[in-house]
Amino acid sequence: MSLNFDSKVFEKEHIQLSGTDEYIVRGGRHLFHLLPQAFEGVKTIGVIGWGSQGPAQAQNLRDSLEGTDIRVRIGLREGSSSWKAAEAHGFTETSGTLGEMFTVIRESDLVLLLISDAAQAALYRDVFSAMKPGATLGLSHGFLLGHMKSIGDTFPDSINVIGVCPKGMGPSVRRLYEQGKDVNGAGINTSFCVEQDVDGRATDIAVGWSVAIGAPFTFKTSLEMEYRSDIYGERGILLGAVHGIVELLYRRYTAAGASPEQAYRDSVESITGPISETISHRGIRAVYEELSDSDRTEFARAYNAAYGPCFEVLYEIYQEVHSGNEIRSVILAGERLNRFSWSKIDTTSMWKTGETVRAERDAHPARVHPFTAGTYVACMMAQIDVLTEFGHAYSEIVNESVIEAVDSLNPYMHFKGVAYMVDNCSTTARLGARKWAPCFDYRLAQGGFAPLDAGDSIDTDPMKRFANHPVHEAVSVLAEMRPSVDIAVH
Repeated sequence: MSLNFDSKVFEKEHIQLSGTDEYIVRGGRHLFHLLPQAFEGVKTIGVIGWGSQGPAQAQNLRDSLEGTDIRVRIGLREGSSSWKAAEAHGFTETSGTLGEMFTVIRESDLVLLLISDAAQAALYRDVFSAMKPGATLGLSHGFLLGHMKSIGDTFPDSINVIGVCPKGMGPSVRRLYEQGKDVNGAGINTSFCVEQDVDGRATDIAVGWSVAIGAPFTFKTSLEMEYRSDIYGERGILLGAVHGIVELLYRRYTAAGASPEQAYRDSVESITGPISETISHRGIRAVYEELSDSDRTEFARAYNAAYGPCFEVLYEIYQEVHSGNEIRSVILAGERLNRFSWSKIDTTSMWKTGETVRAERDAHPARVHPFTAGTYVACMMAQIDVLTEFGHAYSEIVNESVIEAVDSLNPYMHFKGVAYMVDNCSTTARLGARKWAPCFDYRLAQGGFAPLDAGDSIDTDPMKRFANHPVHEAVSVLAEMRPSVDIAVH
C-alpha cells in the first residue's frame, strides 16, 4: 500500500518514521477557508446516525463550514430516540437540517454513514440504492468493507467511497475541537482512506472532512488496514487488554495485602493517570527511564513475564479479525441483542471501590506503580509488534496503539472508570472487550505471573529489545503532532 497521495487543495508534508517515508496533512483552523474548495460539488453533507461519532462530527462540520453555502443535515430513523437530542444541538426539521435518514441520504452529495456497525451491515444495500450517482460515501470505520468482503459483496461503481477515522471516541472529537477554538490544532488525529474514486475528487473531500472535524494531522491508510487495526486495537490495549490487566492486577495486589482502595490506585488509576500522562508527553520509554533503580527492576520483571502471554493473545486476536471471524461475531451479537441485554460490569466490588477512589483522588493521588507499568507497557509493545509483523505503517500503529489510548480513551476511563467505558461503548468494542479481557487476564495469570512467582526462569529478551525498539523514534516524531492541549474531561 502506497502512503503517498496528491491533493489539489491541501499541502502535504513528508515525515520519516523509523526509516519509513510517510505523508501527512497538518490540520488547524487556519485551513478552514480551503474547505469550500476541498468540498467542490458538495452542497449537502448528510450525517447519518447520532451515536458516538455522529453528534461530534456533525457539530464540528457545521461550525467549520459556518459562512459557506454547504449545509450539514442529520438523518435519523423516524421515531428515533435521538431525534430530540439532535434538536437540542440545533438540528431541526424546520431549518432543513434534520430529517428521515433515507430522505437525507437521497438529497446529500456527501453521506457520512455513522450508524452502528451492525446497522450498517443490515442496511447498506438500501443506503447504496438511495445515494445519488456521483455522490460520496464516507465511513469512519472500515467495518462495512470487512463485512462486505466476508460475503463477497462490493461497493457500487457509481459512487466515491472514502474513510476518515478519528483515533478517539466521538466525545473526544467534539471536546478537543471546542478546546481548539482558542488553541489552534486541538483535536483528534485521523486516518483517511480512498477506497473508490470515480471522479478524481475523493482525496480532497476526505482530507477536507478530516480538517473540518478538527484533526491536528491526517495520515493515509486503506480501509482494510484501518478496520483490521481498529477492531484489533479495541480488543487489545485500547479496551479489552487494559480491562483484563487491571482486573488481574487488582486481585494480585489485594491478595498480597493491599487494601481495595490502594489496589485500585496501583492498578487502574496508575494506568489511566500517571502512566498514560508520561507516555503522552514523554514517550513509552520514559515510563521506565523515570523510575528509580529498584522500581526499574520490578518493571523489568513484570515486562518480561507479561510480554509473551500478551503477544500470544494479540496475535490470535489479529488472526480472528483478519479472517473475518470477529466481524461475523459482531453481526451475530447484534442478532442476540434482540433476545438478551448486556449485563453491567461496573456493579462488581472492584468497580464500586473505583467510585470511592475517584472521589478521594486529590487526597490520595496515584503513582506509577512499577509492576503495573511493566505489565501495561509490555502489552502495548506486544500490540505494536503484532501490527508491525502484519505490515501496518508506523503512523497507524502509533495512533491506534499509543496516541488513541493515552490521549483519548484512558482520560475518559480515568474520569469514569474502565468498566464504565466497557459498559457504554459501541457494540463492536463492547463485545470485543468482554470477549478478550478474560483471555488477557487468564493468560497473564497462568503463563506470566505464576511462573514468575514460582521463581521459574523467565525469558529476558523482551526487555533487552525494549530500549532500542524502533517505535520509540516514531513516537517521538508523532508526539510533536499530538493535540496542542490535553483533553479536559467533564
